Amino acid sequence: MPGRLARKQLEQLVRRDEIDTVLAVFPDTFGRLMGKRVVGSYFLDHVADEGAHACIYLFTVDMEMEPLPGFKLTSWERGYGDMKVVPDLGTLRRIPWLPKTALVFCDVYTEAGEPIEEAPRWVLKRQVERAAAQGFVVKTAAELELYCFRESFEEARAKRYQRMTPVASYLEDYHIFQTTKEEPLIRAIRNGMEGADVPIETSKGEWGRGQEEINLRYAEALEMADRAALYKHGTKEIAHLSGAAVTFMAKYDAGAAGSSFHLHSSLWDKTGRKALFAAGAGGSARGGSPLFGHWLAGQLAMARELAYFYAPSVNSYKRYQSGSFAPTRIVAGWDNRTCGFRLCGEGQGFRVENRIPGADANPYLAF
Repeated sequence: MPGRLARKQLEQLVRRDEIDTVLAVFPDTFGRLMGKRVVGSYFLDHVADEGAHACIYLFTVDMEMEPLPGFKLTSWERGYGDMKVVPDLGTLRRIPWLPKTALVFCDVYTEAGEPIEEAPRWVLKRQVERAAAQGFVVKTAAELELYCFRESFEEARAKRYQRMTPVASYLEDYHIFQTTKEEPLIRAIRNGMEGADVPIETSKGEWGRGQEEINLRYAEALEMADRAALYKHGTKEIAHLSGAAVTFMAKYDAGAAGSSFHLHSSLWDKTGRKALFAAGAGGSARGGSPLFGHWLAGQLAMARELAYFYAPSVNSYKRYQSGSFAPTRIVAGWDNRTCGFRLCGEGQGFRVENRIPGADANPYLAF
C-alpha cells in the first residue's frame, strides 16, 4: 500500500533521517485531528509502546476551542486532567505534503487504562464490533464536497470570511475547463492522498462556483473514517501550503450550493469478500436481499435521531433547501438524487447512498 508504513520501515526511515517527525493524532468531537508532533526517535523509543498524553478537555470544547460546561467526562471542577493517547500502529503512514513526516491514528484511554467511550473513534469501533459479532463486515465510501477560494486562510480570516472569491466564476458540475482552474490544487490533493494511502477514485466539479467533489475508494468502516478524516485535514494543509483556502462548511454562502458528504454503505460476510445486499448472484439495484431491506429500513427509521451526527451545527441545516440537490425528505429512491437515501449500483456494488450528511459531519459519527 503506497504510503503505509510498518514499524520496521519507520525505524529504517528515522535512522536514515528520512523521517524526523511523527504526528500522533486522534479525532475530536468535530472530526478534527488533534494530537502532538513527536520526534521520530522519541516516538520509536517511547510513544509507540507507551503512548503519550493529552488533556481530556479536547472532547468538551466548541469549535473555537473554548471549554463548555455540562460534561460528565471532565470539567473545571474536576481539573481537566490527562488522558492516554495510544498509537494504532496499523494506521502508520507517510505524509508526502509535509517534509520528513509520518502520521499515526491513536485511541484514547483514561489514566486507569479504560477506553474513553465518548471519543468518536471508539464510538465507531464499538459499532464495528457489534456488526462483527453478528457476522458482518461494514464497508463504506465517502464523497466529500468542498469549495476552493483564491484567498489564503489568513486573508479569509482577516476579512471575517465575507465575500470570499471562489476559484471559478461559473457553475462547474462535471465541467472540465472550469475545473482546470482548480486543478493545480486538486491534483496536489489527489496525489497527496494517494501518497498517504488514502486511495482516490475521481475528482469532479460540483454544482457551485469553485466547488469540487473528491471520491474516496471504499473500505471497511473504521479504515474509511480514518481516510476521510485525514483527507479533510490534509486538504486544508495542502491548500494552506499553496496559499489558498478551502472549506467543508455545509453552506458557506446562502446563495451557493451546499457541500455534502455522501455516505455509501453495504454489509459483507465475515470474510469481507462477499457482499450481502444483492438478490442472488445476478442481483441488481432493483432486487435487494432481505438483509438489504432491514439495513435500509433501519436508516430510514432512525434518520431523525441520527441527524445529530449528520448535521452537527446550525450551518448544517441551512444546506437543506428544496431544488438544491440536498435532500429535504426521509425517503429512499432508485438512483434518485433528490431522496435522502439513493439506492445505486449492481451486484457486489449494490449499496445505499445516504445523501443527508453535510461535508461538515464527523466521519466517525456519521459512519
